Amino acid sequence: MKFPLRNSAFFMAACCLFAFAPAAASAGDTIKIGVAGAHSGQLASYGLPTLKAVQIIAEQVNAKGGIHGKKIEVLSEDDLCKPEIAVNSAKKLISDGVDAVIGHTCSGPTSAVMPLYKEKSILVISPSATTPGLTKDKEYPNFFRTVAPDDAQAQVDVDFILDTLGAKKIALLDDKGDYGKSFIHFAKEQFEKDGRAKIVLEEGITQGAVDYSAIVQKIKRSQADVVLYGGYHPEASKIVTTMRKKRMKTYFVSDDGIRVQTFIDVAKKYAEGVYASSSKDTTSNPLAIKAIEEHKKKFGSEPGEFYLNAYTAMIVLVNAIDKADSTELSAVAKALRSEVVATPMGNVSFDEVGDATGIGYAVSKVVDGKFVEQK
Repeated sequence: MKFPLRNSAFFMAACCLFAFAPAAASAGDTIKIGVAGAHSGQLASYGLPTLKAVQIIAEQVNAKGGIHGKKIEVLSEDDLCKPEIAVNSAKKLISDGVDAVIGHTCSGPTSAVMPLYKEKSILVISPSATTPGLTKDKEYPNFFRTVAPDDAQAQVDVDFILDTLGAKKIALLDDKGDYGKSFIHFAKEQFEKDGRAKIVLEEGITQGAVDYSAIVQKIKRSQADVVLYGGYHPEASKIVTTMRKKRMKTYFVSDDGIRVQTFIDVAKKYAEGVYASSSKDTTSNPLAIKAIEEHKKKFGSEPGEFYLNAYTAMIVLVNAIDKADSTELSAVAKALRSEVVATPMGNVSFDEVGDATGIGYAVSKVVDGKFVEQK
């Protein structure tokens, strides 16, 4: 039975245990789904939630007989969010015969591997790679994502800094990586177009440095009202801690690269008051509540950042394969673009370049050790 998951009530009744009709698939036939991303190392808190989301849904689908009689086989590759490792991970997944990939986690590695997947006509859905060019350049018709791109995220942060914080002097920092540089590039364009604030400092930092006192001193001398940082939590936590130890009250605003509990765990009390953008909070959505409870039951913990994005990516992929009755790229891509699917992140479909509709950003603030979305 093929079905478009257009009705939220139906989807709730199905409880994510998809009722696919058993087809005459030969014994041992599988649909191979690759999951590539940071599964260890400093950025594992971004990648592991994706792997767990895929595992949960794969088990549910397989318990109901699979997709048209074919069980899902999950193949996991750890790329540490490093482009050179990601290339090897992609080659391994390709050699293992994957039908589709959920991942990669970070924008740089994703950009590095997309030519490989494109050459082999393998569909990729990332829950977290936000570099706009992955879709807007229209170079990769096999790429989709369940997260909004950096230009949209930057606009949300810039509007918040100007309209809510009322800042007049801005310090822009990035970690020199594809993701951080892209985010800050779009933020700078938007600040300059608006004209209400002056950029008083622009700096790229070295990833993995032990000490960021020199850059913090530059921020202090610039008299910036706000630091807008593009990058990930390991560096951000060190910068924020150094700023607060120097009693600097400068606002610190960043992207979804720091909006993880790990940032708070590392920065501890110094994380209080930090702002970060991320996908809008949909945890009150009944499907999100159910997805989170499934994670707690299976893994004994709260899911991390991008879990709901990944859960959504897997739902839409399974639905598209079922609708297409195929894993062939053009058929699955057509189904992704034509279907509106009820997910933990709302009703989701994809535009012609692979960006998800119905998914946007909001800014959260660390309050009492938790990120709280600002209304």
